[in-house]
Amino acid sequence: MFFTINKLNAVYLAAIALMFAACGQNTNTKKLDTATEGTIHISVDETYQPLMEAEIKVFESLYPKAHIIASYKPEAECFKDLLDDSARMIIVTRDFNQEEREYIKKQKVTPNSLLLAWDALALIVNKANPDSILTMDQVRGIMAGTNTERKWQLVFDNANSSTVRYIMDSINKGKPLPPNTMAAKTNPEVVDYVSKNKDAIGVIGVSWISDPNDSLSIAFTEKVSVVRLRADYGSEFVKPYQAYIGIGSYPLKRGFFFCLKEPYHGLGTGFATFLGSYEGQLVIKQFRLFPARLNVVFREANLK
Repeated sequence: MFFTINKLNAVYLAAIALMFAACGQNTNTKKLDTATEGTIHISVDETYQPLMEAEIKVFESLYPKAHIIASYKPEAECFKDLLDDSARMIIVTRDFNQEEREYIKKQKVTPNSLLLAWDALALIVNKANPDSILTMDQVRGIMAGTNTERKWQLVFDNANSSTVRYIMDSINKGKPLPPNTMAAKTNPEVVDYVSKNKDAIGVIGVSWISDPNDSLSIAFTEKVSVVRLRADYGSEFVKPYQAYIGIGSYPLKRGFFFCLKEPYHGLGTGFATFLGSYEGQLVIKQFRLFPARLNVVFREANLK
C-alpha cells in the first residue's frame, strides 16, 4: 500500500501567513527579522533531529538570508525554552496546554501552533529475536512490567523525552515503567543497544529508523527489526508505514506540532509557513511521518 499527494493549495498557505501576521502583530516590538531573512533560535524535540535538519537545509537553500539555529533536546526542555524566550519556536509532539497559552497571552503575544503531521513510535528488537509481532495487550504488559511471556529490557532515549511521556500517558495511564527500564541517552544509542542485546526492546521515533532515500517509503534500518503491532480492534499486524499511520491501523500514533511565540511577522512565522507548505510536507513524507497539511489519496498496489 502506498499513497500519492496532491499539491497544497497556494491560497491556503497565503491565509496561514496572513493569520500569523494578524495574530502576532505588536507595533511596539522592533523587527529584527522578516519571514525570509534574519536569524532565530528554535528548540526541537530530539526525536525529530534527522527530519528537522533536512527541513532547515531546504528552507535555507530557498532563502539564503535566513538562518535557523536549532537545539535538539527533550520535549519538556523545549517548552521551557519557549516560555523563557530562549527559543522563538519549538517542534514537539503536543500542542500548547491552556496554562501555557494563558501565560504567553499575558505577555501580549498570541501563541500560534499547528498540527503538521502524524508521527509514530516504533518498537525495535534485535535481529536475532524471533518475537517481532505483538498485540497491544502484550505491549501494555511489557511497558508495565507485567508481561509473563518473557523478560524484556525496555530501552528509551531519555528519561525526560516525549517518547517516555507518550508511553506513560497513553499506554501506562500514569503508572510507572518497570524498574529495569534503561535510558540510552540518545536515539542512535537506542538502536545501537538493541542491535547488541537480544532481550532488549527499544522505543523510538519512526524517523530515526527510516531510510529517507527509499522512494517506496517502506525501508527501515537493517541494524534492528521493527515490530509489527496489531491495534486493539485491528485485524492485521502492521509496521509503522505511512499509510497505516494515516488510517490509524498502526496504534502507537502521536501528533507532530510547531508551537510559536512571536510578537510580529518574523522568521518564525516564515519557517512555520514553510513547514506547512507543499515543499515542507514533502520533506516530512520522506521521513515516514504522515503529512497532515496535504490531501492524500490512498491506492491499493501489489508490490513484487
